[in-house]
Amino acid sequence: MIDMSVRIGSLTLANPVMPASGTFAEGMAQVFDLNALGALVTKTITAELRTGNPLPRVAEVPGGMLNAIGIPSKGVPYFLTKILPLYRDCRAPLFVSISAPTAEGFAELAAAVSVPGVTGIEANISCPNIEEDGRAFAQRAGATEAAIRLIKAATHLPVWAKLSPNVGDVAEIARAAEEAGADALVVSNTILAMAIDLENFRPKLGNTMGGLSGPAIKPIVLRQVYQCARAVKIPVIGCGGIATAHDAAEFMVAGAAAVQVGTASFINSRTMLEVIDGLAQFCAQRGFARVAELTGAIRLEADHAQTAEMETVA
Repeated sequence: MIDMSVRIGSLTLANPVMPASGTFAEGMAQVFDLNALGALVTKTITAELRTGNPLPRVAEVPGGMLNAIGIPSKGVPYFLTKILPLYRDCRAPLFVSISAPTAEGFAELAAAVSVPGVTGIEANISCPNIEEDGRAFAQRAGATEAAIRLIKAATHLPVWAKLSPNVGDVAEIARAAEEAGADALVVSNTILAMAIDLENFRPKLGNTMGGLSGPAIKPIVLRQVYQCARAVKIPVIGCGGIATAHDAAEFMVAGAAAVQVGTASFINSRTMLEVIDGLAQFCAQRGFARVAELTGAIRLEADHAQTAEMETVA
């Protein structure tokens, strides 16, 4: 029997697979037992009421999907009274994804959702920061550190910082989040992109630009997970284009302690369960007693050269 448990900071998860925020909701309980997952991550909520971006909000592209949903939200009271009770019987840890336009807003929102039934906070710092001309918090090390530091001061719960892939040096942002006290990193959000309909010369999204997700972004995010895992000591959770157990295994070997599955669940709602089962089979086939042994197991040419040199000396 393969030990599928993994450690994320102070938490032990039954397995390393969880949903990506925005691709999962409490209604999935009608499809499978949510307790089969390592953790649960809600849709992103905001303090204010939001209707979201204009239609169309989703467009299919080769190798993935574009979305510009715009984080529609019914606010904190609705979440606490209508949504949170639906997770009451779930044993899997529940992380609430939050978004705000200011660092202080993030802190206030984190405090508001730090209630019984919530295990931790996923800070979606990939959203625009109105105090820095609309640039995402996670595009600047200083803004990242300021937001995470205030969030940590506002809650007793673990805080995961969800980073943006739309940066030049993701390791710098990762270190800033760690320095501010983040308990783990989620790497990463979607990649800014767009598509045009040549029948009418209009953008395929009502918001013109949106986030690219799906298999097309996997090699990019895999590289960023590798860079972040080497840059920080806190756990990294890989998120980007994961659709199979082999995808998840790649992310873990690159340094991820756990993974999030997003777009693939729109195609097959049981993808996460298949990834869990597939990871167990992969470990059994490759001789790993614990799935956690995959984390950081990457072998580099430098490792081979060092091993060869040691054998020569011996």
